[in-house]
Amino acid sequence: MDDFIDVKNVYYSYDPEDEKETEYALCGVDLKIGIGEFVAIVGHNGSGKSTLAKHFNSIYLPTSGDITVEGMNTKDDDKLFDIRKKVGLVLQNPDNQIVAGIVEEDVAFGCENLGVPPDEIRKRVDDSLAAVGMIEYARHSPDKLSGGQKQRVAIAGIIAMQPSCIVLDEPTAMLDPKGRDEVMSTIRKLNSEMNITIILITHYMEEAVLADRVVVMDSGKILTEGSPREVFSQVELLKQHRLDVPQATELIYKLRGCGFELPKCVLNEEECVEALSKLIK
Repeated sequence: MDDFIDVKNVYYSYDPEDEKETEYALCGVDLKIGIGEFVAIVGHNGSGKSTLAKHFNSIYLPTSGDITVEGMNTKDDDKLFDIRKKVGLVLQNPDNQIVAGIVEEDVAFGCENLGVPPDEIRKRVDDSLAAVGMIEYARHSPDKLSGGQKQRVAIAGIIAMQPSCIVLDEPTAMLDPKGRDEVMSTIRKLNSEMNITIILITHYMEEAVLADRVVVMDSGKILTEGSPREVFSQVELLKQHRLDVPQATELIYKLRGCGFELPKCVLNEEECVEALSKLIK
């Protein structure tokens, strides 16, 4: 898999002026993200995951080290426009990204700023709303939508700009379970059907297990990374760093600790039910 984003020894401080007292939010981060990959970045509050996310489209620039997007250095002012066309960012609160009073006008906003011709904007808006399952709400007011629907509109606005990668910074944190399911279904569809590179920042471990790869951050560093099964099989390591695991994983871990013969790691309810069913039989 070819690299899309390459993070090399990145340090970042919110107050870099006083070098002697500098506290780094990111401390020597190295990370590669491939084209079309779905990566979940997890960690407790203050671990650096959202700070890292804002580096991918040059909202923040490394204090030291480098980040490249398809070979373009995020520190290069001449490449800023190109980088932000490649990498779209969806924030935690969709109300912070919705700027128009009609859904289709909001989705068109980014395209208009890019100078896309009107006929092409019309096509992109329709295609983007269809991709997130919101085409029937094109003429609705965003104020009348649920939280999950608003977030899907925000995602549609990013899709319309045709980025190669979408970074989602805790997009389900303010949503109820139904809204979370809607948004996660949309994210998986974009990755599997449109081959859009997805970087999901989340504190919901049940969301992280849906990714191709999980990156765990702690104190501004990468603690561990790997497939969801590789990462969440390290229950003791994660707990030592005050991190959660999926509920199904937690249950099986505790039952194993009581002496029951069960798989080392299960990731979801289906695997948990299967494992317990075999045990009961």
